[in-house]
Amino acid sequence: MLRSRSIAIRLQRQLTTRVAWHAYPETSRRTLLKSQMYEITFAGRAGSAVRAAFDDCEVSVALDTTTLHVELPDQAALWGMMQRIMGLGLEVVELRQLTVPASSVDGTADPMSPGG
Repeated sequence: MLRSRSIAIRLQRQLTTRVAWHAYPETSRRTLLKSQMYEITFAGRAGSAVRAAFDDCEVSVALDTTTLHVELPDQAALWGMMQRIMGLGLEVVELRQLTVPASSVDGTADPMSPGG
């Protein structure tokens, strides 16, 4: 009896989720989420081992800081990136979400360039 009740509850949740997505087809998960560019700066100069750990990012090394530029699909990916940084014992000194110019959507502007 208990097993059939838990299965029924699970099926009800799955059905409710499906109905919610199909009730608003123009608002799919893909259109709700758009990737964002982030600039993450941590203290110290990254050596080759740290740079290799972030080979999926653009890495800029300054005099006493290292900055990562990375495009991430959602907040979970941002949290994962922060965990990677903290897992290496690095001290984050700044985190910025970069604004991507509207013209970059059609590919005419580079969001990493100073002029947009």
